[in-house]
Amino acid sequence: MNSQLLDVEDLMDKAVDIRKKLCHLANSMGVIHIGGMLSSVDIVVALFYRFLNCDISNLADESRDKFVLSKGHCGVMLYVVFCDLGLYTWEQVFGDYNKLGSSFGQHPNRKKNKGFEVSTGSLGHGLSVSVGMALANRSNNTTSRVYCLTGDGEMQEGSNWEAIMYAGSHKLSNLVCIVDFNQCTSAFRYGDNIVLDWEKAFEAFGWGVTQINGADMHEIVRAFDSLPEVDFSKESKPIAIISKTKKGQNVDFMEGPAWHYGSMDDKMYNEAIVSIDKHRYGEVKCSENI
Repeated sequence: MNSQLLDVEDLMDKAVDIRKKLCHLANSMGVIHIGGMLSSVDIVVALFYRFLNCDISNLADESRDKFVLSKGHCGVMLYVVFCDLGLYTWEQVFGDYNKLGSSFGQHPNRKKNKGFEVSTGSLGHGLSVSVGMALANRSNNTTSRVYCLTGDGEMQEGSNWEAIMYAGSHKLSNLVCIVDFNQCTSAFRYGDNIVLDWEKAFEAFGWGVTQINGADMHEIVRAFDSLPEVDFSKESKPIAIISKTKKGQNVDFMEGPAWHYGSMDDKMYNEAIVSIDKHRYGEVKCSENI
C-alpha cells in the first residue's frame, strides 16, 4: 500500500486530510471513537503511504507486510484510509455505516472488510495474533514484517504481556509493536491507575525499544527508516515503538479522556478544522467542508 511513497511534507498533508475527514464523519454521522483515531493518524499515514510493503490490489500475497489494528474501536480511521487508497468507495463504507445488516461497523470484521488482517475490538488480542503471524512468517522464511498498533490503555491487558514475553523469548525480529501512548484510556488519564516505564518494561522482555513524538512525522519516518533488517540468522529482537501523542491530537478542545467517543456539532466541527490547519500550517489555510 506504499505505492505512493510520499515524502515527509506530503505525509503531513495527508495526515491533515485524514484528520479532517474523521472530523467530518463525527459531524455528519454521529458518535465515533474520535479521540484515539486522531492520536494515531500520523503513524497510520506513515505506514500506509510510505512504509508498508503491500500491494493493495493483491491482498492475497502472503509475503506482504501486515498491519494489525489492535485498538479496533479505531476501525473508522482505516476505513477512511482504505477509501483514500481506492480499496473501497466512500459510499460503500459510509452509505449505511453501522446500520443493521451493514458490512461496516465500528469494529472491523476481517471476513467482511478487505484490508483488515484481524477482527479486533476486544482489546488485548491484536498483539497476540501478530506474534502468531510473525512466527508463521519466520517458519516460512518470509522476511516481511508484522506491524501491530495498540493503545496504551489496552496494554493493561495481561494477554499483551504474555505476547511480549513470547516474542522476546523467540526473538521475533519481524514484529513491530507500536504503542499509541496518548496518555488516556476511555475514562482515566495516564497515571490515575497505572504508571509504567515503557522502555524498561519492553527491554526486560528482550525487545528493542525506541520512543518518539508520535505527532512529529519527521520522528516517525526516522523511526521506521531505522528499523533493522529482518534476518532470521541473527540474534535480533522484536521492536517496540512508544509513540507519545495526545488523545484528540491536533484538535485542541478534544485533548483528554472526555473525547474517547463522541460527535461534533457544526460549531465544534469548524473549530476542529481550524485547529488542525493551525497545527500543520501555523495559520488557518482553509476551512471548507470536506
